[in-house]
Amino acid sequence: MEYLLHILILVGIYLILSVSLNLIAGYAGLLSIAHAAFYGIGAYVVALMALNWQSPFWVNIVCAVMLSGLLGALVGIPSLRIRDDYFVIATFAFQVITFSVLNNWVSFTGGPMGLPGIPQPVILGWQVSTHLEFLLLVGFFCALTLLVCRRIVRSPFGRVLKAVREDEVFAQAAGKNVAAYKVLVFMIGAGMAAVAGAMYAYYITFIDPTSFTVMESIFILSIVIIGGAGSLRGPIVGAVVLVTLPELLRFVGLPSSVAANVRQILYGGLLVAFMMWRPQGFLGEYSFEKGSGRG
Repeated sequence: MEYLLHILILVGIYLILSVSLNLIAGYAGLLSIAHAAFYGIGAYVVALMALNWQSPFWVNIVCAVMLSGLLGALVGIPSLRIRDDYFVIATFAFQVITFSVLNNWVSFTGGPMGLPGIPQPVILGWQVSTHLEFLLLVGFFCALTLLVCRRIVRSPFGRVLKAVREDEVFAQAAGKNVAAYKVLVFMIGAGMAAVAGAMYAYYITFIDPTSFTVMESIFILSIVIIGGAGSLRGPIVGAVVLVTLPELLRFVGLPSSVAANVRQILYGGLLVAFMMWRPQGFLGEYSFEKGSGRG
């Protein structure tokens, strides 16, 4: 039972990550491979605050969201001058810089040794310690993330994001402040990713830089692509499929070293197959292959 709850908690964490990236890549059309960096920033902020200052859970969450959002704005600024492949390279650079800082600033982040012993959260006198309690907490933030994203994409702000995705020049000609919309959506997406990082840090009680690499960013992007970009339901389906599918390998009886390689082959094979034959994913409304519209 605890194993099942563990998988559901991981699905919830990746659901938050994929939904937040979908807001940036699926609705605004800004393809980013820096999402694991914001994920890691959120995890490290709450871990450092909890370990060093014993600060309350909600204070840690708010600080993680604010710092990640500010850094998200810095990443969004290059999108005002560069586009497409060049912007992807810029986000890749931020991802690499973030990983290098986490890995080499040993006196602050613990470096490769990470940060062990992260205290479990206490909310209104209730200590979250069991798998079921963590599932309820992660489920609350999943519901909150989906609600916020739903309100955003159905608002005038969301319609402008789609306009920027489909034809940025037309949106600008229509009098929309495209620069402000791009930076703001990056701030929102980065802040949401920080929430997922906070949940991961509190749940695992240990973090190190290897959990927030460029491969993790690519995995989150794969969830969005396979589930379907530009759709609220797409990332949910993608998170469920890509998180649970590799767990089936445990029941096949493969050694852990072999299963890890097979898992990467599954991810890569699915990504290639979807980009070739169904670039809009399971439920997507936006195709990265075609750049706009329904695939």
